[in-house]
Amino acid sequence: MADDRLYHVDGDLVPASEATVRVDDRGFRYGDAAFETLRAYGGEVFAWEAHADRLDRTCEALSLDHGLSRADLRDRIDETLAANDLRDAYVRLSITRGVQPGKLAPRPEVDPTVVVYTNPLPRGGRAGEAVWDGPATLETVETRRIPDAAVPSAAKTHNYLNGILARAELGDADEALLCDLDGSVAEGATSNVFFVREDGLHTPTTDGPVLPGITRDIVLELAAEADVPTHEGRYDPADVRGAEEVFLTNTTWEVRPVAAVDGVAVERGPVTDLLARLYDERVEAACYR
Repeated sequence: MADDRLYHVDGDLVPASEATVRVDDRGFRYGDAAFETLRAYGGEVFAWEAHADRLDRTCEALSLDHGLSRADLRDRIDETLAANDLRDAYVRLSITRGVQPGKLAPRPEVDPTVVVYTNPLPRGGRAGEAVWDGPATLETVETRRIPDAAVPSAAKTHNYLNGILARAELGDADEALLCDLDGSVAEGATSNVFFVREDGLHTPTTDGPVLPGITRDIVLELAAEADVPTHEGRYDPADVRGAEEVFLTNTTWEVRPVAAVDGVAVERGPVTDLLARLYDERVEAACYR
């Protein structure tokens, strides 16, 4: 791969050093943009339809009618992977409302800015190494998750200030554990949270301010197929601290075990191992065979 990676910007492949958007683009000015983080395994984009569905929902929540087809967006991703000679990679697709007059109220007519960039993220099948360096540590923070009534929780937008503030609170921990305004556990800054008790697998409900992660959905599906009892509800941080097992999910980390919550050690257990293995098998079947 060339030293200067190629980005896909508004239909053109350009070197990273030349990839720019205008300073008056609404994605830069206001965070008025939707995005998806995806993984490519063996040259295949994993769970593309699920990511495309969520992108559609985000754009609908933003009233961002970009006019681009799903096939066009997928072509731009594939072209970017091919141009950078990447088969195992991190992929980010962003769609902003583009350049409009400097007023807060958006215009319905949209000339979107569309950017795709990729980074190598080795995996190489089930024999590959995890992208994370050991299990994570989790720390409850004071920053609260933005209520769904203020900003739709299911919308994956460029405005990540909530997560940035949460991560800024951390000491040596890897991930922040955010609660809602009532003190119930919501999610990590960039991840969904799962924990195991005697009665099965638990995760915060998306009825609260929780982004419905693609990996989260796949894990719940795999748990159901494996007859692991699952529960979606409202929990206190103490429920997570006292759990038998804890793990995090997102597209990059996949299923990442947690070794400590607020300084309390957590053992890696059989449910985490089972779901991590089943997730690996799902990826293997979809992308490497």
